[in-house]
Amino acid sequence: MSDAVRPQPNVPFYLAIAGNIGVGKSSVTELVGRAYGWRTFYEPVINNPYLDDYYRDMRRWAFQLQVYFLSQRFQLQKTILDGGGSAVQDRTIYEDVEIFAPTLHRRGCIDDRDYATYRDIFRNMTAFLRPPDLVIYLRATPDTTLARIQRRGRECEQNVPRDFIMALHEAYEAWAERAGDLCPLAVVDAETTDFRADADAREHLFALIERHHAAAAARRGGS
Repeated sequence: MSDAVRPQPNVPFYLAIAGNIGVGKSSVTELVGRAYGWRTFYEPVINNPYLDDYYRDMRRWAFQLQVYFLSQRFQLQKTILDGGGSAVQDRTIYEDVEIFAPTLHRRGCIDDRDYATYRDIFRNMTAFLRPPDLVIYLRATPDTTLARIQRRGRECEQNVPRDFIMALHEAYEAWAERAGDLCPLAVVDAETTDFRADADAREHLFALIERHHAAAAARRGGS
């Protein structure tokens, strides 16, 4: 695979990669960032002070974890939008409120009072943010994402309940139907595709991104 930067419109483009735990968002983020020379922003996992506790006891730590993610992703999105230039982000603030928080609320891990507070915080934060120019939703079955979680070997994730992954998958599928009200969303099959090894798959992915980049540039009067 060539390291040459692909040509692109001279207008900043904000791309987000969405999808379930283990679906391959970080790999695609890295791939796209390298292909276009864009800044890359990853989910705050390594230094997350709540993640280990959360996976040991979701009911105790779900609200704290979600507030932490909300804060971190707000900061990342502000950095993307204020920094100028194009960028690609691994998971968005919108997935927190559309996927993870409501799933945890339905499972009884976040009570009604905390959930209402969380949504108020989200609304206040996102009033100051511009949505991505494109969200790419990487779709794979829960069994596939669970297998990838096991292979990557993060200790804290090894006991993630299968029914939790299934519930997140169902929430993503529902969100994909309505996310177009926020910004353009494209569904990309990540079930069997290896974007690093499959040149045709990469070209289809890049063509999708470039179409949306050109459309965003045209809307803004750029070239």
